[in-house]
Amino acid sequence: MRTVMKKILMLTAFALTGLAAAQDTTTTTTETTTTTTTVAEPVNAPAMMSAGDNFAKAQEYAVQADVAYPVPFYDRTLWKAAVDHAYYAASMEAGNRDYNAYLAQLYTKTQWWINAYNAWTRLGDLTDQEKQWASLSAAKLAYLALQRGDQTMARMYVEKGMAWADSASLQAIMKRLQ
Repeated sequence: MRTVMKKILMLTAFALTGLAAAQDTTTTTTETTTTTTTVAEPVNAPAMMSAGDNFAKAQEYAVQADVAYPVPFYDRTLWKAAVDHAYYAASMEAGNRDYNAYLAQLYTKTQWWINAYNAWTRLGDLTDQEKQWASLSAAKLAYLALQRGDQTMARMYVEKGMAWADSASLQAIMKRLQ
């Protein structure tokens, strides 16, 4: 048993060392004992790009993230990049509905419920699909409010969600509020 545990620990150490080496930007030349550190400039810094370029980059990162991660969360590198670029695009051209709707979709997809809810609310008139996503964000927030015992907020989210699109989740939460 001890030998097996030792092998597992060694394999884990090798794996972690490999991951750390893959992320390290320091190179060492052993022959001359010179160490060179490379600092990477942000290639796709959203603040330095146009709104259109940020929107395109957000879409690109979202497609990559869909492939790379089984569950979308904002804290995943590619999802964060997609959301951040979409945010910059929407901020740079606040009147562009496409940019703002895409940002709301990304907030919803990455389960950032309060930002999704607020983004959908700001958009005003929604398409049928957008109403479904908006209603989902309201249902998630209603559930969270209910879990913390805030029935007033839960009711407000349920009512707003049902105004967008009725769902079994919203109905179940409403029953718990009565």
